[in-house]
Amino acid sequence: MSIVKIFSDSTSDLPQGWKETYDIGIVPLYVVFQDGTYKDGVDITPEEVYRRVAANGALPKTAAPSPADFMAAFGPVISSGGDIVYISLSSSLSSTYQNALLAAEEFPEGRVQVVDSQTLCGGIALLVMKAVRAAAKGHSSREIVAMLKQCRDRVETEFVVDTLDYLYMGGRCSGMQNFIGSLLKIRPVLRLIDGAIVPVSKVRGKKEKAVEQMLQHALANAGEMDKELLIVAHTLGEADANFLVAQLREQTDVEEIAVIHAGCVIGSHCGPATVGLMYMH
Repeated sequence: MSIVKIFSDSTSDLPQGWKETYDIGIVPLYVVFQDGTYKDGVDITPEEVYRRVAANGALPKTAAPSPADFMAAFGPVISSGGDIVYISLSSSLSSTYQNALLAAEEFPEGRVQVVDSQTLCGGIALLVMKAVRAAAKGHSSREIVAMLKQCRDRVETEFVVDTLDYLYMGGRCSGMQNFIGSLLKIRPVLRLIDGAIVPVSKVRGKKEKAVEQMLQHALANAGEMDKELLIVAHTLGEADANFLVAQLREQTDVEEIAVIHAGCVIGSHCGPATVGLMYMH
């Protein structure tokens, strides 16, 4: 039976230690400024993105890896006799999934399996870790894909943004929504539903109220949570992340709570001081 290598893209925001320990392949997306194109997590950091946005008042564009990028990443594994399961950013948010499918068609049938995560960031990371553990137990690529398609419907991905400015600049809310939201200090709580980002509530006042609401929604599901792993993700929102970790450790019996730093592509759409919770039930 072939060895199965797990791949994802840079929007999974996996900690470097996980990538190294479990030999996870990463295909980076692109961050595009006027002066050049940068590979997410390779050529540019989130801090640099926020600095440039603050200086220029304009967001970068983000772009999917090309089919050629995927072929270059997958080729050596296939040539050495391995099989691949690639877990992509939600197909509702990017052409990354579609480009990976095009690349998979260039290899012998069945050697590269492509799975639409229907989520982002830590939600993808949860699925990646499930896949890695299944591969380590000797499961075939087809068995891993079948497992992932069952698991992805159980992933909860919810987050709170600190400012509507990035959503406005990215065309995800109107100028009037941004003005009123800033004036009234409205903090949207966003959730991934069927692969798309949906505002599930708008909390007026301090950001801590919105974070608390997100926490309470998670705690209401605590009895059904997958106990293996829960992820807290943030973009320079360490205080909120630490608060969530402390509360979740105290009020749930999840075995591992990991904190991950969202990268340039996620940060380009959500902005700094965003914080999120990702778990399975």
